[in-house]
Amino acid sequence: MQYRNDRSGNQISALGYGCMRFSRAGAIIDYNKAEAELMRAKELGVNYFDTAYLYQGSEEVLGQVFERNACREEVRIATKLPQYLVRKASAIDRFFEEELRRLRTDYVDYYLMHMVTDVRQWHNLCDFGIEEWIASRKAAGAIRNIGFSFHGSTELFLEVLEAHDWDFCQIQYNYLDEHTQAGRRGLQAAAERGIPLVIMEPLRGGKLVDLPPRAREAIAASGRDWSPAEWGLRWLWDQPEVTCVLSGMNSIEMVEENCRVASEAQAGDFTEADFATLEEVKTAINAAMRVGCTGCGYCMPCPKGVDIPALFRCYNHMYTEGKNAGRSEYWQTVSLRRERAFARQCVGCGKCERHCPQGIAIREQIRIADRELRPLPWRIAGDVARAWAVR
Repeated sequence: MQYRNDRSGNQISALGYGCMRFSRAGAIIDYNKAEAELMRAKELGVNYFDTAYLYQGSEEVLGQVFERNACREEVRIATKLPQYLVRKASAIDRFFEEELRRLRTDYVDYYLMHMVTDVRQWHNLCDFGIEEWIASRKAAGAIRNIGFSFHGSTELFLEVLEAHDWDFCQIQYNYLDEHTQAGRRGLQAAAERGIPLVIMEPLRGGKLVDLPPRAREAIAASGRDWSPAEWGLRWLWDQPEVTCVLSGMNSIEMVEENCRVASEAQAGDFTEADFATLEEVKTAINAAMRVGCTGCGYCMPCPKGVDIPALFRCYNHMYTEGKNAGRSEYWQTVSLRRERAFARQCVGCGKCERHCPQGIAIREQIRIADRELRPLPWRIAGDVARAWAVR
């Protein structure tokens, strides 16, 4: 296993264990299977284990496994405050204390504000005294590092990044999302500030494993004996800015394979031919897209606040990854913002089309995309969720 350092110089395994997708029998996690997989990962050098308050049963299983195997001091646990559920200052303590009980520990190595989509969510927490709370918990040794996990645009990520002296952060990043969400620009901005980056969804929830035929042909012709998953992971570890890559492993075989790759992959290993192969893969994946938007952002800012790149990205995801996948991403990255950014705000000024390098008929396409991304049930649910998540 290879390791990269956090801000304090502590070593974090290049591969982290994402604990959201443990195998289940119905709603119940298969404890024995999870224990075997977790301990095999630890044996192979994984020391970073990521969970969250809302991952049903995950914190409890992690706590039981590490207590039973007497290895709490040998691992680093990351869990998350469900900031979108905090409505008063006392709730912060209540959630944190419950998490400590579930994890059977008296400290958390890496504590995140979960699923931040807008800097205003952080400001709301500040109104409840979160910065003073963090300082006191750090002073007491109950929290070692503070960070946030992010879903949103690059611009909003940069605002959150500047809002606090973070110890680390977690972003969705993979070769298909290189320039969306926080993206490469966000990755580099964090790295320039010395902030370690933990990567989630490195394989898009398996979408970069189950590739279309043309993409598989490109990989087969590359001369590399790498699986689609290995290509995705190696692309990330090729970048020195990446500290840890999370994988939701749920088999011993997957644990062993990912640990093997994490022990071999080095920053700067990719060749020009490797990058060219992934460009072919992306082209094959993108062939199913509805709109030829590259996410360049030249259409922005919209005078009425429509997030055009996010709209088209999620619309395309509906046809490359499934309708619910695209709608869910739009929910996370746009619907939960305090300031509305929907296509229905468009007044047809045409400014976006005059600046679009791809010549997209944006005014027409955003109306079509909005209808598909936000059918009535999703629209109503999004309005209700926004009222709770962002005040």
